[in-house]
Amino acid sequence: MRWVALTGLVALVLAAVLAGPLTGQDPIAQHLGDRLLPPGTAGHLLGTDDKGRDVLARTLYGARVSLLVGFVAATAASAFGMLLGLLAGYYGGWADRLITRAGDVWIAFPFLVLAVATLAVAGSDLWILVSLLALAGWVTPTRVTRSLVRRLRGADHVQAAIGLGAGDARVIRRHVLPAVLPANLVVWTLTVGTLILIEGGLSFLGLGVRPPTPSWGNMLNDGRGFLEIAWWMTAAPGVALTLTVLLTNLLGDALRDRLDVRLRDR
Repeated sequence: MRWVALTGLVALVLAAVLAGPLTGQDPIAQHLGDRLLPPGTAGHLLGTDDKGRDVLARTLYGARVSLLVGFVAATAASAFGMLLGLLAGYYGGWADRLITRAGDVWIAFPFLVLAVATLAVAGSDLWILVSLLALAGWVTPTRVTRSLVRRLRGADHVQAAIGLGAGDARVIRRHVLPAVLPANLVVWTLTVGTLILIEGGLSFLGLGVRPPTPSWGNMLNDGRGFLEIAWWMTAAPGVALTLTVLLTNLLGDALRDRLDVRLRDR
């Protein structure tokens, strides 16, 4: 299953990167004489929208935005979360209490309120959106890393390294970090899908990427007024968003089953 999911994601990334040669269409240029052409029309495999723009081209170019936001934000969130988890789990004490309480507060705070307020004040800049989504995903890798490090801290090989005079940085780099990376890889994979979905929701509300730059969320928003006469305007980005989230979740589940020794031995 992991190979199916991985192949699907690679194909999606390649389609997004090669969107121009694959479609031969400008996703932004308007052609009002070609408004609302149905799927299968010559030169427009998935039809056109209310401004005559090719839906397939906009869907593939929109994949660039969604995948960029999802991958970059999830990577930043995982890196930040792992750092905090390593500090909390390895050193314990006040650092552990502070980081744990900060995570509890963050989980309790409504992220949508923060996102709406920040984007309303700062504007819908792509990197502001990425930063917000990175903040949305740091708690889970922090908690996963902290839990693993607390167990590893008392392991014989870690205690032996400390007893032989190895410094904290060396112990973490050589003995702790390699042990927590597999679990965090699974968390990262699942976080990608979650953040892509959140980005789509924010763009649907008009808080994400600004038109005319296509993203799956604002394409869904554009098409919601044409559901009865041009269903393909929402079907294409909706299917793409659903499929991407499904593939990332399947890949995360497959990696978890592969990397978890207890599940693999059953």
